[in-house]
Amino acid sequence: MSGIYIHIPFCKQACHYCNFHFSTSLKYKSQMIDAILKEIDLQKNYLADKNLETIYFGGGTPSLLDERDLNLFFEKINQIFEVKKDAEITLEANPDDLTLEKLRMLKSTPINRLSIGVQSFSEIDLKTMNRAHNVMEAESCIQNAQSLGFDNLTVDLIYGSPTTSNNQWETNVQKLFDFEIPHLSCYCLTVEPGTALDHFVKKGKAQPVDDEKAAHQFEVLMQMMEANGYDHYEISNFAKPGKYARHNSNYWSGKSYLGVGPSAHSFDGKSRQWNIANNALYIKAVEFEGMESSNLRPRFEKEILSSEQQYNEYVMTALRTMWGCDLGKIKTWGNDFEKHFLKSSEFFVQNETMEKDGDHFILTKKGKLLADNIAMEMFVAGLS
Repeated sequence: MSGIYIHIPFCKQACHYCNFHFSTSLKYKSQMIDAILKEIDLQKNYLADKNLETIYFGGGTPSLLDERDLNLFFEKINQIFEVKKDAEITLEANPDDLTLEKLRMLKSTPINRLSIGVQSFSEIDLKTMNRAHNVMEAESCIQNAQSLGFDNLTVDLIYGSPTTSNNQWETNVQKLFDFEIPHLSCYCLTVEPGTALDHFVKKGKAQPVDDEKAAHQFEVLMQMMEANGYDHYEISNFAKPGKYARHNSNYWSGKSYLGVGPSAHSFDGKSRQWNIANNALYIKAVEFEGMESSNLRPRFEKEILSSEQQYNEYVMTALRTMWGCDLGKIKTWGNDFEKHFLKSSEFFVQNETMEKDGDHFILTKKGKLLADNIAMEMFVAGLS
């Protein structure tokens, strides 16, 4: 089973922390949709398995799509792929877009899961992040979605923001318990190069992220989620049993997926490719693909993954999950990789940032605070 990711590169306004590819101008929205539809045709043979178990509209802000736009995508996908009857079909959405009218429209489409970018239930936080919605819109869109039968909801929150006190962070998380949200994604605020937040921090107009405060809020998060019956199944993701995000879980387990739209990535198990991150150039590249032109940039770049890269990617993603790294999987790359993994994991098992459960190596709560650093320490180079 495979999945498809559709990148919608438009937003009403730019959040200060965001470094994803998007444009705040909707001028070329119709041309972009036509180009993405054409790319789905161009990529129809990319996935060996034509059976789709997940479809994910990400961005950007996919909730800017109207009913006609969505129907065009579903028509095209159904022409080429076999979509499972119980497929998980997710749309990322901002609260200010999710009016009652918009939610009714979405309910009439095949979309059965909403990922709502709340980020905080504090007006100060939202203003500082330059979010387009307010707290009232965040609360009402969740209530309205549930009243219309959207029971498979996930909500994004951000911790570690200078304006988010420890008390406010607990309030944010508790609010979602009160709403009985089955899935929660929580991300630490990061100052990405080139973002407005990066500029503000460098100019002294915004405070940098306090690592100790962020770590404390993450620890509080883990405690609250466990106490309320959520599985911490990936570093940034928590879910009630049976409510794991199937699309993202497939990423972390190394399944193949097709990504369409500017900046979208695709993976077929042995190679990775990524589309050009420029709206105008993407549209032109798709329109003229196959035609000779010395001035035309290719639609995507491609990389064949070496054994080392495949191993490193597996370690990076698997260690982030509750299932950890499977030694049986490590062995498929050969004895040298197995020896390296076992040797490099010894230190982390001894200092209790990692534990061994049969053939599985899993990060402890202490280790989850250092996940990326631990993975990098276990990377290999030059073994194949």
